[in-house]
Amino acid sequence: MGLPLLLPLLLLLASLQAGHRAQRNSQQHHEMKQPRDLSAPEGGSILIPFSFSHPWELAKDPNMRISWRWKHYHGEFIYNMTPLFTHKNFKNRLILNWAEPEKNGSLWISNLRREDESVYFCRVQLDTLRDGKKEWQSIEGTKLTITPRSKTTTWGPTTTTTRAGLGGSEGKKSSKLWSLTMEAIVGLVLASVVLLKIPIMGLTVYLGWKRSKGVQTEARTPARESFKHMEENYENIGNKG
Repeated sequence: MGLPLLLPLLLLLASLQAGHRAQRNSQQHHEMKQPRDLSAPEGGSILIPFSFSHPWELAKDPNMRISWRWKHYHGEFIYNMTPLFTHKNFKNRLILNWAEPEKNGSLWISNLRREDESVYFCRVQLDTLRDGKKEWQSIEGTKLTITPRSKTTTWGPTTTTTRAGLGGSEGKKSSKLWSLTMEAIVGLVLASVVLLKIPIMGLTVYLGWKRSKGVQTEARTPARESFKHMEENYENIGNKG
């Protein structure tokens, strides 16, 4: 076989090997998905969701295990399934919402603190049928931002102080309104009493005036009669004279 015919065959063989290698690499692709950024208020809670995929055939008992790191890619672990471990900074504040063989779940962090602001990385480990043990984790992780405690009135455990403050101001307003209402009531009562007194006083004056007039009339009537008798006596005496 001459060189002109051998060269195309070599090129064809190289291209087939390259394609087979690329297909094999694509079949071995695995990934971990997490949201890039999340935020939550101090004192609240947060769910960091995750999902993963892989190309391997799992063993009869894949023995999947989930763990979490924080701060950076090679940071210290804050949670591990087997053996069970929780970082001292997160005692009684972490819950992993995931069950084998699911490929998605979430990490719940409660009672958030300012120092919880960091980057969190989910890591998965499992046993395959032909390729042994495999493990991988998120590269970028999820950056968690802790915002200041909300000062608005909301229904939740983080608004106790705020609601207490608002309750105090409402109590002051209520006491002011109550005092104003009492003053208005007292004013109305006094005005009613004054208005009632005016006709009563007028009636009393009128009755007193009428009574005094009757007395005067009675006093004047005898006087006029005696004066009339005097005039008649005087006329009689004059006639006799």
